[in-house]
Amino acid sequence: MGESWRNRLRGLAGRFRRDAPAASTADTRGGAVGASLRSLLDDASIPADVRAAMASDFQRVETMLERIEREELHVAVFGRVSAGKSALGNALLGRDAFAMGVLHGTTTEADAVRLDEAAHAGLVLIDTPGINELGGEAREKLAYEVAEVSDLIVFVADGDLTREERDALRTLAATARPLLLVLNKADRYGDDERDGLLERLREHAAGLVRREDVLAVAARPAPPTVVSVDARGHETVTSEPRPADVAALKQRLVAIAEREGKALAAIHAGLFAGRLTDQVTARIATARREVASGVIRQYCIAKAVAVALNPVPVADLLLAGGLDAAMVVQLSRVYGLPLTRAESGRLVAVISTQLAALMGAVWGVQLVASALKGLSGGLSVVVTAAAQGALGWYATVLIGRAAERYLVSGKSWGDHGAKRAVADVVASLDRDSILREAREEILRRLKR
Repeated sequence: MGESWRNRLRGLAGRFRRDAPAASTADTRGGAVGASLRSLLDDASIPADVRAAMASDFQRVETMLERIEREELHVAVFGRVSAGKSALGNALLGRDAFAMGVLHGTTTEADAVRLDEAAHAGLVLIDTPGINELGGEAREKLAYEVAEVSDLIVFVADGDLTREERDALRTLAATARPLLLVLNKADRYGDDERDGLLERLREHAAGLVRREDVLAVAARPAPPTVVSVDARGHETVTSEPRPADVAALKQRLVAIAEREGKALAAIHAGLFAGRLTDQVTARIATARREVASGVIRQYCIAKAVAVALNPVPVADLLLAGGLDAAMVVQLSRVYGLPLTRAESGRLVAVISTQLAALMGAVWGVQLVASALKGLSGGLSVVVTAAAQGALGWYATVLIGRAAERYLVSGKSWGDHGAKRAVADVVASLDRDSILREAREEILRRLKR
């Protein structure tokens, strides 16, 4: 797996909206992915309430687009509390850009600084909170969110990996970001001990990190103690600072940025935008379902009451068909696929035909009740109203849900046709509960 993260990235990239609007890459900064991100941001079909609810996600896409246009590679630095993440970032930058402290939790929010020494490669470091900070669940969540929008991850350890670190490493590897595993504070170990630790880390990271991407660094080497003795025999103890030893890591980061930085940034931005598109689609679908449910219920009530109270034989059924067609017209508008009244009538006819084949006995009861009204001069209305109205309600629910399915599929019944689609709708609904609700609502309204 460590050898194949490029292949996994290519596979994941295919998930990014294949049907995204085509755009010319010649005049669009960021290429095809940049054009797709801009199309998502500018999509006028996204409802304002959905856009407002997901404002932070859209802002993240905007940031990603800017990153691609600036040709940056964002590198997230992860590790346990006090593993030396901030110190490592400062050592790579050559300046104190990230806060450091002896207390746990010095890094409380993600911070990003351009890697000055590698500015030509567009590297940007992101320091993150410690993954194991006590009571820091929110900070750990922030760390993983940063990983999701980063292009490469540097996992910092200062010794053999704990179980918690191994779990975190596997979780980060699952994001399909290339991983570097770094043994910090390597100056504390002798050569043999350091080499043994590196080998141990490679064993833990097998299948997650390539062997050559497990490196040793010393972000803040301990200053050596120098004891000097003057002519009188007095000893003076001094410490001399030592430069950071991060050259191997810096070279590796720069090499990745120069060779693969643009592709990594584009792929990960595309994947995030693809997930965002799916979330937007789901939110819109949920909102439409809620509106559609309201429309169906309104027509259920209207149809049930009309059918129950109409004493004229067959006329109530004709009225019911007209209401069903009007309902489907309304539903088509909710789903943004307007149907004419004629198209709606044909769709209702198709659904009704399939329902009649599936549930002939139910419609037979309704026809008998309708005839009974004519024979009795309307006196049987009180007896049959609730039952027949409930059946009319149930029929409207079935027709509405079947029409919904047709519209959601883009005015299509799918590969299996109308018969299978309508049968699935019938199977998915609880007839008894619908009829019970319908009878209760009808009787309540009749009492008025």
